[in-house]
Amino acid sequence: MFIAFLFCATHQLAGQTPMDTNFVGKKLITLSAVVVDNKLDVPAFIKKIEQDSSFHKAFKNLRILGYTAFNDIRMLNKKGKVQASLNSKTKQIVAGGCRTMDVLKETVFGDIYDKNGDFNYYTANMYASLFFTKGKVCGESNIVAGTQLDASDKGGLEKRKEQLKILFFNPGRRITGIPFISNKTAIYDDDMADKYDMAIDLDLYNSTYCYIFTQTVKPNKKSDVVVDKMITWFNQETMEVVARKYSLKYDAGIYDLEVDMEVQMKRFQNLTVPALIRYTGNWKVVSKKRERGIFTATLHDFSN
Repeated sequence: MFIAFLFCATHQLAGQTPMDTNFVGKKLITLSAVVVDNKLDVPAFIKKIEQDSSFHKAFKNLRILGYTAFNDIRMLNKKGKVQASLNSKTKQIVAGGCRTMDVLKETVFGDIYDKNGDFNYYTANMYASLFFTKGKVCGESNIVAGTQLDASDKGGLEKRKEQLKILFFNPGRRITGIPFISNKTAIYDDDMADKYDMAIDLDLYNSTYCYIFTQTVKPNKKSDVVVDKMITWFNQETMEVVARKYSLKYDAGIYDLEVDMEVQMKRFQNLTVPALIRYTGNWKVVSKKRERGIFTATLHDFSN
């Protein structure tokens, strides 16, 4: 009977996935068995994540490359019905250090544009600033160093756009100038460590071995944060971002937001570029009507 008990106990333990935990500063991080076996330098890994610029650079690469995009923007009413939309196919052309864009196909519904031909919605305006080119734009580069996004020297609509870009490109960075939110976005800071469960795993993503870093807000800390959950896949060899999913949620009374985003990258020659971007957002700010928007950008056919 004793031998049988030992056999059963050993069998049960073998069926469990061994885990380990590491402290990096005040951050308690759970490591999967495969990460433990891989002898990952966890403090160095976290430092690379905090300093990562590969996500931002992938989007900067769009400024120096030609590509074709399928654009789907839908604005919804409070019942979830489409009240305005744009569906188009565009082609960016790069020549002589400049970029231009041709609209190959476009279908418009509702009041997506105002009478001057500008976007009627803040969400669509934000999309356009990321993926559409007006006229000819010259002299750009894909250099990220020294070009950190900064909203402090801007005002009005431009300031809000810059703050959203910081949330988009650098989720986890402290953002100044947003009342009640600024100190709630710095998810890697030690003073936010008790608000998140953090874990590192290693697995295949689209045939690439990736470290998977997950941060999930603890159930009793939701009112203390803006980033509810973020999962990032980092290429095991290069530590570049391969994909990212994140959820932002906050309600400050005078404004609120609930946003889910997913970005998938691909390689073109020696550059990483975004291939698929999905966004679902519901937000309200002072002096603006509530906006409920969904957009999907699919990018392909890249060229120099």
